[in-house]
Amino acid sequence: MRVIVLGAGIVGVTSAYQLAKAGHTVTVVDRQKGPALETSFANAGEVSFGYCSPWAAPGIPMKALRLLFMKHAPLILRPKIDGAMLSWLLKMLSNCTSERYALNKSRMLRLADYSRIALAALRNETAIEYDQRMQGTLQLFRTRAQLDASAKDVKALAADGIPYEVVDRDACARIEPALTYVRDKIVGGLLTPKDETGDCFKFTSALATKAEQLGVRFSWGAEIRGLDIEAARVRGVVTNGEMIPADAVVVALGSYSPLLLKCHGIKLPVYPVKGYSLTIPITDPSRAPESTIMDETYKIAITRLGDRIRVGGMAEISGYTNDLGLARRSTLEHSVMDLFPGGDVKEATFWSGLRPMTPDGTPTIGHTKIAGLFLNTGHGTLGWTMSSGSARVIADLVSGRKPEIDATDLAVSRYA
Repeated sequence: MRVIVLGAGIVGVTSAYQLAKAGHTVTVVDRQKGPALETSFANAGEVSFGYCSPWAAPGIPMKALRLLFMKHAPLILRPKIDGAMLSWLLKMLSNCTSERYALNKSRMLRLADYSRIALAALRNETAIEYDQRMQGTLQLFRTRAQLDASAKDVKALAADGIPYEVVDRDACARIEPALTYVRDKIVGGLLTPKDETGDCFKFTSALATKAEQLGVRFSWGAEIRGLDIEAARVRGVVTNGEMIPADAVVVALGSYSPLLLKCHGIKLPVYPVKGYSLTIPITDPSRAPESTIMDETYKIAITRLGDRIRVGGMAEISGYTNDLGLARRSTLEHSVMDLFPGGDVKEATFWSGLRPMTPDGTPTIGHTKIAGLFLNTGHGTLGWTMSSGSARVIADLVSGRKPEIDATDLAVSRYA
């Protein structure tokens, strides 16, 4: 079949690769000049198969209010007259129950664990290098209350058979030797040893080259004007340069997916939540992380990428804005220098990207009410983590095959 993939971020490129492997003729359309130049460009670098939870959780509404007023706030809300923002926030609040949290986390862990297997297979068959490490994620707790609150995550990990270890401060220092210098600032941690790290931009760029070798065509600098739909079936994609015919279209446009779909009667509750990152050259390896640390206090990931430290996090709900606030940079610098002062922050590169968040945390993957139109979007902060499994699922669905995992509750129909 002729398949068009809209979007060349990590999700779009992995989808294109798997669709080409399945024997389809694939075209990828993107407005940028190359792959992974938006949200996938400088994300936190963590591939977190175990550290994988919905933001909507019991107690979050009150906790969010406290976070908003912290000096180095991990959550920033810029309210505006925006029906989509209000609708998304209300839907998210409706998922802040114990029952919904358990259901949503189970879905996410199912897809994340499948992605772990899929990424390993992809790495073996392509031999792609992307500053990868396989040393796990250490969620770091600075207070006893944070450590106690991790019990609900431990319960979910145990229920889904995801390896984990609750560790004390001495074990944290053994896992990440640089923490020896700051051990008095922590009380313990939660280790998920199967997690990985890597440069998402490097990976996506290398995989795009492999996809081209399989026959995938990339249409760069193409503005998507709309979908060509006739008799409730997709016929192609209209861009500023051409009308591209297709038998199937996969929408992998991240936060911009609902803007394209709205005029076709598909209500997709995906909203942009901006995240920030710093990329810092390492000057003292002994004071730098070995893998990924999740600083629970500031909700910031600190990751080793070769000779660099990538510091990423925060959640700013402000619509489709991509400005760089100096206060956000200050928070990233505070977190990393408090724990790992082994880099030169003066030489850091500051970046922001729009994460496509669903109100329940689970991405939207599968069929729509329009024949031949598929979605693979809404991965939030976990696009890098879930991309390989999501790509396999969408390739199976487009090909008319049953996916290797249950994907029925991943489709947009779950919001009906």
